[in-house]
Amino acid sequence: MVVAQSIFLEFNLPNATTWFYFSLLLSVALFFKFSRLLSMRNWDVLTLPLLVPGLLLLKESGGDNWFGYLWLICGSGYLLVRCFIDLTLVSRPALSPNLNLGGLAWLAGALFVCLTAVAVRQTNDPRGTANKTAPIETFERKVEDQVHHQAKATDAAEIDAPFLVSRTLALSCHLAIVVGLVFVGGWHFKDWHAGMAAATFYLLLPYTALDVARWHHVWPMALTVWAVATYRKPTAAGVLLGLAAATTYFPVLVFPVWLSFYWRRGAGRFVGSFALTSGLCLAVIASFLWIDDELASSFRSALSLPTWQPWIEPLHSTQGLWSATHWAYRMPIFIAYLALVVTTAFWPSPKNLAQVLALSAAVLIGIQFWYADQGGIYVLWYLPLLLLLVFRPNLSDCRPLPIPPEGDWLTRLGRALSRLFLRVLRIPEPVARAERN
Repeated sequence: MVVAQSIFLEFNLPNATTWFYFSLLLSVALFFKFSRLLSMRNWDVLTLPLLVPGLLLLKESGGDNWFGYLWLICGSGYLLVRCFIDLTLVSRPALSPNLNLGGLAWLAGALFVCLTAVAVRQTNDPRGTANKTAPIETFERKVEDQVHHQAKATDAAEIDAPFLVSRTLALSCHLAIVVGLVFVGGWHFKDWHAGMAAATFYLLLPYTALDVARWHHVWPMALTVWAVATYRKPTAAGVLLGLAAATTYFPVLVFPVWLSFYWRRGAGRFVGSFALTSGLCLAVIASFLWIDDELASSFRSALSLPTWQPWIEPLHSTQGLWSATHWAYRMPIFIAYLALVVTTAFWPSPKNLAQVLALSAAVLIGIQFWYADQGGIYVLWYLPLLLLLVFRPNLSDCRPLPIPPEGDWLTRLGRALSRLFLRVLRIPEPVARAERN
């Protein structure tokens, strides 16, 4: 009986190298169209795992491998060019995956269960942890300390509460991305099959399993994917992107892309909801730090870190391509990156949803080139957007809907507040407005 239990219950997860080869073979079997060998879809299926060898080199060396970072930067350069090429692709043939919708849904569910096993059994990442500068990462440490303190107070020595909380949050964010990809495919692409294919590919690629525990990397992209899903509601999209920008700094860099997307079609409410949400979120985080008397020190620490400031020499403990390259070369790259961000606010104009996806992914990929600490490893910052590019149809008609002022609730609310303000101050309404009302 003991022998039978050891046979059926002794299950070992594959290592990262085995998963890389297995996922590549399965990806080709599922998504490669053998009847159209020269299609862009086939090229994307083969090149999306391009960064995995660099990550494997860093995993083996504990994060200290200059050639691994060079591989990641070169691969990121290719993905950046791929985003720009996508701006020119208007006609997209409908290429369905080689497995039907039910089969993809079953496979995605099985992969998520496997991802849960990886998250539960995964130890600390040997690549190390990047310098924590984002507000959500500071808040994360506070939450983990509080949970750890509560666990000690209740004598729950057998349960690693911070580990459980971080893994649960990470898996919840991954699940939100998976559901968001399916929703975008079914609702906006008009193809549930394509949405399920994107979600399955997301779970199949090694990037997700390698960084399954870094919930602060997945959290902002979960919000961004749902901002894409709710793009027809500029207020909802502004709330989601504002929350992502307030908790991790980099989503604020896609703000010009989205602002030009909503120009004259809800830009005001998008900006207002974005600013209000990010302001409230930052106020909440600042209040927690102020209560613990760490607000001033956290603020000074964030301003002194050279990780995100290319005009300051990186710390000696910094890992990445810039640890062996003179830091002064970061500055021209950063200036070129700022030029890209500014350009996205004006070109192309007007934008459709496909162009927003491509430019948002390009902006997030561009951070990898000048970010000092482990630049290139942050694939989850933009991976879901790349998958939407791979499986998208022609989205030239997907633009924000015009907002008629007559039936708009926000316009009516503004007029009501204006009339109330005039009555409180006892100012007579203009004749034209009174006649219209």
